[in-house]
Amino acid sequence: MRFELVPVPDEVGARPRDGRGYPVPAITPWQGDVPQFALTDHGRSADCALERLCSVCGRFMERGPVWRVVGAAESAAIAGALAAGQPYRNLAPTMEGPGHRACMLYAAMVCPYLARPNARRRASAEDAADELTSAAVRGAARGGTGAVVGFGDYEYAVTETRVLFRFLDVVEFLPHESADEHLAELRAELAKPSRPG
Repeated sequence: MRFELVPVPDEVGARPRDGRGYPVPAITPWQGDVPQFALTDHGRSADCALERLCSVCGRFMERGPVWRVVGAAESAAIAGALAAGQPYRNLAPTMEGPGHRACMLYAAMVCPYLARPNARRRASAEDAADELTSAAVRGAARGGTGAVVGFGDYEYAVTETRVLFRFLDVVEFLPHESADEHLAELRAELAKPSRPG
């Protein structure tokens, strides 16, 4: 599905856009007038963690569940835990922050890398040699089934060089091969009269 056909949450629609028209997430750094989508801005990510701001739209998230998009390996781990009736918690921290449900459904559908299992990254993260960013290497494929996942809450740590997140208590698991499978969920979320954000 072409990104311009995906319904846009108002909060995301208010974000700056790149030259192609893609909204730029709140945690994305800029180099001049060009957003660096494969990177995460430390200060912006820290603000999101400390002030409970959505990493996509940059607006406040009410207390309660938060969402994030996960790739194939974490999606499989969550599916396995749920099938076995086990709790899931990402013991290895991630640099990917949480967001509103609508924002994460939208991001999963619009981000070329998140949307399709055969998509490959065009750019590399600066420090792609470490395990937290190894998936952000140029040419890396998302692979397998991704998912939009709701969690009861999150924990974070802000260090000098990184902002790290752990997520607790899966409250919703929406797996996808191709993220356009979430179109009905996104439309329903956007139709709610009192969405947070």
